[in-house]
Amino acid sequence: MSQTIKLKKGFDINLAGKAQNNVTDAGNPETFAIKPTDFPSITRPKLLVEEGDKVKAGTPVLFDKMTDKVLHCSPVSGEIVEVKRGAKRKLLEVKILADKEIEYHTHKTYSSSDLKSLSKEDAVEQMLKGGVWPNLVQRPYGIISNADETPKAIFVSCFDSHPLAPDYNITLKGQDEAFKAGLEVLKKLTDGKVHLNVSADRDNPAMFTQAEGVQINKISGKHPAGNVGVQIHHIDPIGKGDLIWTINPYGIAQIGKLFLEGKYDASKIVALTGSEVKNPQYYKSFTGSSIKNMVKDNIKSDHVRYISGNVLTGERIDADGYISFYDNQVTVIPEGDFEELLGWIKPTTSKLSFHRAIGLLSFMNPNKEYVLNTNTNGEERAFVMTGEFEKVLPMDILPTYLFKAIMAEDFDEMEALGIFEIIEEDVALCEFIDVSKHDLQGILRKGINLMING
Repeated sequence: MSQTIKLKKGFDINLAGKAQNNVTDAGNPETFAIKPTDFPSITRPKLLVEEGDKVKAGTPVLFDKMTDKVLHCSPVSGEIVEVKRGAKRKLLEVKILADKEIEYHTHKTYSSSDLKSLSKEDAVEQMLKGGVWPNLVQRPYGIISNADETPKAIFVSCFDSHPLAPDYNITLKGQDEAFKAGLEVLKKLTDGKVHLNVSADRDNPAMFTQAEGVQINKISGKHPAGNVGVQIHHIDPIGKGDLIWTINPYGIAQIGKLFLEGKYDASKIVALTGSEVKNPQYYKSFTGSSIKNMVKDNIKSDHVRYISGNVLTGERIDADGYISFYDNQVTVIPEGDFEELLGWIKPTTSKLSFHRAIGLLSFMNPNKEYVLNTNTNGEERAFVMTGEFEKVLPMDILPTYLFKAIMAEDFDEMEALGIFEIIEEDVALCEFIDVSKHDLQGILRKGINLMING
C-alpha cells in the first residue's frame, strides 16, 4: 500500500546558480575517464585493457577482484590513452581518447513484451555483462550490490533535494519507454516490492506517477527528504541481516536501453550549476565526460572550485576533470581559502547560518539565494554536544554518539546506533552545520569499512 511521509526535520540550502530549463550540446570532449574511486566497494581493481588498446562503448575496462562478475565498461569508443595511478600505485583513472562517432559493443535485444517473461538469471547476466549493474547500490554500506543475493526490496528516490539539484523532468525527458523497461527488469531482481518515492511538494514526471507494478510513495519535507536512505528508514527500515538495493532513475533508464537497444548507453543530461557559472544550464554529456567544454568561457573568475555532484556530497575535480559515475550535476562555487576577522560577528544578510549565529541575519529572508564559498569558518576541534544534528537528520538515530562509537571502533555500539541505515549523503547536512568542523562523511565511511572488514 502506498504511503505518504511528511518529514518535519531537515534544512534546505538555497544557493544561487540554478540551471535554466534549456539543454545545450557542448560538443563531445576529447577525453573521458573511468574512475574506480567513484565506487567505495572497489578495493582491488583489475584492468582488462592497456594503454593503446581500442575499445567500443560497452567494452569491459576493469573489474574488482572481490566482485569479479561486475564489469565496468567504457562509456564511449576510442583509444585507452592513459592509466593514471596515485600513491602505492592506486588506480585513479583510465582515460579514453574518444572517437568522433561512437561504436557500440552489442548485446541481445528484447521487446517490451519479451521483458515480462524474462527470467531473473537472464536479466542478471545481461546487466552484469552490459555495464549497468554498478547502478544498483546496496544498503547497508552503500556499496555495489552483490548479484548472488536477493534484496527484500528495491528503492528508487524519484526526486533530488540537494542544493541546485537537476530536475528529472529535464534530465529524463523522452525516456519513458526506457524507464518503463528498466522497471520491468528491476522487478525480476527482488521477491519484495519496488518502491518509487516521489515528491509531494513538486511536479513529478508522468513516468514516475503512472508506473505500474510498483509501490508509489509520496515524500514531503526539506532536504534530506530526497535521500533514499531517509525514505527507506520511514517506509521499510533495515534490520540486521536485511538487504535493500537502491538505484536512481537515470540508472533505471540505462538498464531499459540495454535491454531494448542492446547497448550500454552512457549518454546523460548534466546540469552545470553554481553562483560562479555565467550561464547555468543543462548539457548533453556522458558518464565520465570531461567538463572542459561545459565550463570554457562560462565561469566568472579563476578562483573557484569545480565539483562533480552537489556541494554537500560531491567530489572536487579540476577544470578539465571528469564527471563521476553517479553524478548528473556539476557545481562551481567560489574558493574559500582565506580568513575573515570576526566574520561571524559582523551583521550581514549575505551568509547562511542554520544556528542563527551572532550577526548572521539570514533567517530574515528565507527565500534569498546565497553565494557561499568553501570556507569552513573554523578548524577542527573536540565534539561540541549541541543536539543540532538531530534537527537536520529525520531518522531515529543519534549521530553524535554514532560518530564517537566509530572513532572508538566499538562495533556493538555502531550497530546499535544505526550504522546499517546510513551512508555519507545522509550525514552531509550534519557536517554542514557542525560547529566542530569534523569530516563526518569520512568518519562514517571509516566506520562502514570497519563493519565490512570485521
